[in-house]
Amino acid sequence: MIERQVFRMPKAGSINDLTQEREDLEAPGPDEVCVQVQAIGLNFADIFAMQGLYSATPKGAFIPGLEFSGVIIAVGDAVAEVKVGDRVMGVTKFGGYVSHLNINHRYVIPLPDRWSFEEGAGFLVQGLTAYYALTTLGNLQQGMTVLIHSAAGGVGLLANRICKKYNAYTIGTVGRPEKVAFLHQEEAYDAVILRDSGFADKLQAALADRPLHLIMECIGGRVLAQGWKALAPMGRMVVYGNASFASHGARPNYPRLLWQFLRRPKIDPLRLPTENKSLMGFNLIYLYEQTDMMHQLLGELQALQLRPQHVGQVFPFEAMPEAIRLFQRGKTVGKVVVQTRTSE
Repeated sequence: MIERQVFRMPKAGSINDLTQEREDLEAPGPDEVCVQVQAIGLNFADIFAMQGLYSATPKGAFIPGLEFSGVIIAVGDAVAEVKVGDRVMGVTKFGGYVSHLNINHRYVIPLPDRWSFEEGAGFLVQGLTAYYALTTLGNLQQGMTVLIHSAAGGVGLLANRICKKYNAYTIGTVGRPEKVAFLHQEEAYDAVILRDSGFADKLQAALADRPLHLIMECIGGRVLAQGWKALAPMGRMVVYGNASFASHGARPNYPRLLWQFLRRPKIDPLRLPTENKSLMGFNLIYLYEQTDMMHQLLGELQALQLRPQHVGQVFPFEAMPEAIRLFQRGKTVGKVVVQTRTSE
């Protein structure tokens, strides 16, 4: 039995209710491994879950967190694929804000030798999200034009790198001007535009008469509507988030959410054949139950040999609430990671 540290919510509602606790962790089951967590990746799904806006959130008390990296310190009797001492990165259906965890061995994979724990903690959720959205749903093909919202975030960075493997023309969007230079200089986006009042005109200028084939949509609201209008016939919009509904406070702003909900774009399914466009949505949490598919996608993603995730901010474990507040405000570039130990 191990004593571990956790951050737990008594129930979804307010991020201020997240508390640090100590508790005992039993030995791993026959098909499980025990991971001493070294780094934890933050995701917007964590925020929505803690605020009670995520449909997959467990009822009652729960530990947030979807991805991690660390070292295996114990294995169950039926586990032969990994061993004690292996460096791994993994995904979990909640329960990641911890110093140690037991998890089925199929949800951890080897951490590449040259990757840090911080880089490993920022890859799987964003990588699977970007790859599944672009290839399985978006049918990404050579030379396409792709619009990627939240281009400086974890998904946005990896989505651009995946697109470049297909020689795609990528247009990234950001909410803050200070992120533009980074995306041009470090990530080789073909165009980067601000999501401001002139967004629609800026998008048309960036397209420069190119057909817009694919949109990675995670903003919602007016931006979604403008992107849909610009989408070319036979184009696809893949919706995997709604950042416009996010709150910078501890609790959701329900009057604002109601106002945005009532004003949300309406896309008539009866007009889709006439417009010859496709609208798709997905939630990566459901892939967790499709383990074989998840491993197939991971194999294809790793075959692309992408650079490791850009880690923009690193916080110690006890500063988890501070890390979450910074992440909420959208001021970060790349991945926000929380360490449970001293960096390598």
